[in-house]
Amino acid sequence: HNAVFADRAAGPAGLLATVEASGALLASMVRTTRPGVRSYHGYGISDPEGFAAMGVVETLVHTHDLAEGLGLEWAPPGALCDRVLARLFPDAPTGGDRWAVLLWATGRAELPGHPRRTAWRWDGRPLEDQTASSAG
Repeated sequence: HNAVFADRAAGPAGLLATVEASGALLASMVRTTRPGVRSYHGYGISDPEGFAAMGVVETLVHTHDLAEGLGLEWAPPGALCDRVLARLFPDAPTGGDRWAVLLWATGRAELPGHPRRTAWRWDGRPLEDQTASSAG
């Protein structure tokens, strides 16, 4: 269940203020948590870096959803998309427009040469756990 809601009467400005405040809360939690700390997520245990990446993906894709609903053009920096793709979607294609690949990885868009994702899941486990499980 969500604990944070935007007041519809506040309009788009209120919605963006809610997104900004949520981002500030996440940034504060990531900055103040020791790197070795592990915590539960619905997709498994993660570390501060994993939670930061998950928060970035949530912010980017839901900002896309909001912008699309408002009829606005919006795209984040490719380098930011590339970083979260590498951290959470290690199986994602490495070439092409990184924003298009992130939208594909989260089931929001088609990507030429790849089947459309109808279900998706990121891998937020600490990197050493991802490496250990892929090694054998």
